[in-house]
Amino acid sequence: MTKYSEIKLLTFDVILAATQGDTNALHKVVEHYEGYIAKLCMHSYRGKNGDYYYVDEEMRNRLKVRLVERTLKFKLDF
Repeated sequence: MTKYSEIKLLTFDVILAATQGDTNALHKVVEHYEGYIAKLCMHSYRGKNGDYYYVDEEMRNRLKVRLVERTLKFKLDF
């Protein structure tokens, strides 16, 4: 298990740029959450030779789009 201190967080500057529509910043946000999104989209089934796992690509793409949409709607008040 990854220790909390080892997790690289997004910087405020990246989040601010992403909310303003910067494509590079949005890419960094999606990249940051890539593993979590893949885990949410993981499905398993039992086959003849044991358990199999796969990532539902349609759901994965929908979640990425939703993340970008919500990031663009996010308002920072400071």
